[in-house]
Amino acid sequence: MRRRCCCLLLLLALLCGPGRGREPGPGAVTCGSVLKLLNTRHNVRLHSHEVKYGSGSGQQSVTGVEVSDDANSYWRIRGKNDDTCQRGTPVKCGQAIRLTHVNTGKNLHTHHFPSPLSNNQEVSAFGDDGEGDDLDIWTVQCSGTHWEREDAVRFKHIGTDVFLSITGEQYGHPIRGQREVHGMHSPNHHNYWMAMEGVFIKPSMDPAKHDEL
Repeated sequence: MRRRCCCLLLLLALLCGPGRGREPGPGAVTCGSVLKLLNTRHNVRLHSHEVKYGSGSGQQSVTGVEVSDDANSYWRIRGKNDDTCQRGTPVKCGQAIRLTHVNTGKNLHTHHFPSPLSNNQEVSAFGDDGEGDDLDIWTVQCSGTHWEREDAVRFKHIGTDVFLSITGEQYGHPIRGQREVHGMHSPNHHNYWMAMEGVFIKPSMDPAKHDEL
């Protein structure tokens, strides 16, 4: 009887031990992947374009758009520096990343300027050819070990402690109908994002292999 109990306890330890469940799944978001990010509350994708803010920093604007097929909504996943996010490596929850806008080469950025519509914190696209400054760095907040495509996640800015958010304010001309993207200090339902369309580098495999969705 005692031997049977010991075997049962050993089996439970193997099933529930600290190493269990830490391997990334096939749906893990990986470094080097190019994707679109959907705000799950307002059903718009993170977007940028060569349109500058008319107030605040005057940097390239970042907005949310309803259409799913706009090429200006693609962002590349990069590390805090390129050595910390090798191509094809699954992104861990809590990891520091940069999001680089594919078509303009500028990084998702925020700083202490008021956003033009809601007076929250302005979010812009900044830098050249993927190189900006320390205010381009965000951490991925998710509930597991790795950022999975089917999970809603938050992006928290390291430098100013705000969350990447949308609350629904809409711009007029020249970007009529696009939503304001801004930073908010409180975690809430306005700052959840999900990976959508993109080219995903398969985790733990040859970096030349990828999924196109």
